[in-house]
Amino acid sequence: MHFLIEKHQLKGLIRWIAAQTDRYRNGELYRCITDSKGVFVQPALYEAFGLTVIEAMNCGLPTFATNQGGPAEIIVDGVSGFHIDPNNGDESSNKIADFFEKCKGDSSYWSRVSQGGLNRINEFYTWKIYANEVLDMGSVYGFWRQMNKERKQAKQRYIDILYNLRSIQEDGELYI
Repeated sequence: MHFLIEKHQLKGLIRWIAAQTDRYRNGELYRCITDSKGVFVQPALYEAFGLTVIEAMNCGLPTFATNQGGPAEIIVDGVSGFHIDPNNGDESSNKIADFFEKCKGDSSYWSRVSQGGLNRINEFYTWKIYANEVLDMGSVYGFWRQMNKERKQAKQRYIDILYNLRSIQEDGELYI
């Protein structure tokens, strides 16, 4: 990849970021790229879920990701990001180039795609939604079905606590 960046004189215009393990640094990387009106490209042959796709979209980054696996469900192509075919480099690179051409011609295009990604994440992929879905799965096994109204309210308080603890933890401070 570094060879291609040099060959096509893209130094300073593109960054190849290897796998990262520091989640705080990852957030800063996403924000830095977002602030410079960049994009996130995830060209994996297959991605089972797509956590990095969700992280990037949650930071407002227009996202190009594999059309295989989880990202194919996360992204609504052309609305909240873009599907790319990792087996067709020409088509994928043209799609990315077209995006930047549209951004040149329409100064609000980048922001519309960014907002589309944020809307998609807030509609389907928040911690509160996840907590509700996990607890709702319990009803399949009959455990939660036996709860009376008071216990269902307790379940909702539990979900709210999980959500609020996660939010506090993301801010880096946990008060108990």
